[in-house]
Amino acid sequence: MNQARAILWAQWRTLRNSFPRGGVAWSAVVGVGWYGFWLLAAISTARLAANPANLGTMKAVLTGGLLLVFLYWQVVPLLMAATGASLELRKLKVYPIPASQLFSIEVMLRVTAAVEMLLIVMGLAFGILLNPAMPKWTALALAPYIFFNLFLAVGLRDLVVRILAHKRIREVAFLLLMICAGLPQLLMLRAPGGGRGLRALMGDAWIGWPWTATANLMERELIEQSLAIVLAWALAAALFGYWQFKTSLSFDAQAASATAARSPRPDGLVERFFRLPSLLFRDPLAALIEKEIRFLVRSPRFRLVFLMGFTFGAVICLPLTLGRGGVGKAVLGANYLTAVSVYSLLLLSGVCFWNSFGFDRSAAQFYFLAPVPFARVLIGKNLSAVFFILVEISAVTIVCAFLGMPLSISRLAEAYSVAGVLTIFLLGVGNLLSVHQARAVDPATSFRSSAAGRVQAMLFVIYPLASIPAGLAYLARWAFDSEAAFFAVLAFDAVVATIVYRIALQSAVDAADRLKESMIAALSAGDGPITN
Repeated sequence: MNQARAILWAQWRTLRNSFPRGGVAWSAVVGVGWYGFWLLAAISTARLAANPANLGTMKAVLTGGLLLVFLYWQVVPLLMAATGASLELRKLKVYPIPASQLFSIEVMLRVTAAVEMLLIVMGLAFGILLNPAMPKWTALALAPYIFFNLFLAVGLRDLVVRILAHKRIREVAFLLLMICAGLPQLLMLRAPGGGRGLRALMGDAWIGWPWTATANLMERELIEQSLAIVLAWALAAALFGYWQFKTSLSFDAQAASATAARSPRPDGLVERFFRLPSLLFRDPLAALIEKEIRFLVRSPRFRLVFLMGFTFGAVICLPLTLGRGGVGKAVLGANYLTAVSVYSLLLLSGVCFWNSFGFDRSAAQFYFLAPVPFARVLIGKNLSAVFFILVEISAVTIVCAFLGMPLSISRLAEAYSVAGVLTIFLLGVGNLLSVHQARAVDPATSFRSSAAGRVQAMLFVIYPLASIPAGLAYLARWAFDSEAAFFAVLAFDAVVATIVYRIALQSAVDAADRLKESMIAALSAGDGPITN
C-alpha cells in the first residue's frame, strides 16, 4: 500500500498549501453545527439501542431505519449534486498503481458522501454493544451493510458521472433519472391501499432486501439465510462497483463531451438571445452579463443544477401534495409553486452565489487588471444570476401548469416576490463569500466533489436566516388574514434586503482589494490526487 500512502500524503500537502486560511473559522463553525447535530442523533440512537426496554421499538423501526440509511447514502448526494471526495483519475491513471489499490481508496472516500449515516450506524452498533439483552456479535451484522453501501455508492457515482459526461445524452439521461426517482414514491402514495408499497419496503419487507436481512440478522431471526443474503448483496455491490471503477479508469470524459468542429454560421436566434443584455445595459456591464450567460449555459455543472431545479423540486414536493390529507398536503398544496421555486433558488445558489468566481479560476485576475470597477464585476455576475433565477421560476411555473397544479395571479406574484426577496439577501451574502472563500471549480464536471454534508451545513446555517423576512410576511398574512399585509411586509423586506445588499457589496469590494493576491492564488490552485 505504498502507493496509497503516497496519494494520501500528496493530498495532505495539497490541502495544507492551498486551503484558504480565511475560511477556517467559517468551515469550523459550519462543521461543528452540522456534524454536531448528527453526533447528537447518533448518541440518541445509541441510548435507544442500549436500553433493554426498547427491544420492541427496535424491532419495529430497525428495518425502516436501515432503509432510510440506504436511501440517504445513495440518493442524497445525487439530490445535492455533491458526491463527496473522490480520486482524480486523470492525474493518477498515468502512474503504475494497481487498480485494486485505487478502488480501495475510492471505497473509503465514499464515506465522505454520507458521514452522517456512518455516525448513525456507529451509534446503533455502540448501543447494541452496551445492551445486556442483545449478544455482542449482532453489532457486527452492520459491517456487511456498511460495505454494501460503500461499494454501491462507488458504482453508482462512476456510472452516473460517465453518463452525464456525454454531451448529447446528458440532459436526457438526467431527466430519465428524475422520472425513475419520482415514480415509485408517487405510485406508493396514489395507489389503492395508501402506503402499501412503502410498507412492502419497510415493516412487511421482502426478506431478500439487504436492509431486511440485516435487521433479521441483528434480531437473530433466520440467521444463516439472512447472513447469506447480506453477504451476497455486499459481494454483488463490490463487483458492480469495481466494474464501474475499472470502466471509469479507461473513460475519456473530454472526448465524450467534445463536439465536432462546425463551420461559422451567421448570427441566429441563439446569438441574438445572448446579446439581449446590450439592449438593457451599457458596456462594460452588458458585456459582463453576456459573458456570464454564455459561459453558464455551456457549463455542464450549471446545466445539471438548472435541470434539477424544476425536476427534483417537483419530484420531492408532488407526492406530499397529492397525498391523502394532512398538514403536508394542506401547506404544500397552497404553496406548491412557491415551495418548488424556493428549492430551485437554493440549488442555483451553489453555482450562482456562493462562489461566483469559481468558474473563472485563474482568469479572475483579469477583473483586477481591467479598467472596470470591481463593484461593476460583482453586479454583472449578480444580474446574470437574477436572469437565470427568473428563467428557472418560469420553468417551474410551466411544470406546475403541466401537472395541473392550481395557478393564479396571486400565486405567481407570491412565488416571484418571495424568491426575489430571498435572492437579494443571498446575493449580498454570496458576494462576501465569493471573495473571502474563493475556490476554483471545474465547470466541466457535472457533480460537485465537496461532501454533501458541507453543502447541507450551509443550508442549515444561512438559508434559515435569509428566510426570516419571508417568514414574517407569512406571519403577517396569518395574523391579519390579508394578502395586502403579506405583500406589504414583503415590500418592506425588499427595501431592507436592498440596503443589506449595498452594504455587503461595498464590503466585498473592500475585501477584494485587500485579499486579491490570496483570492487569485486560491482560484489558481488545482486539485490534488483527491478532489474535495
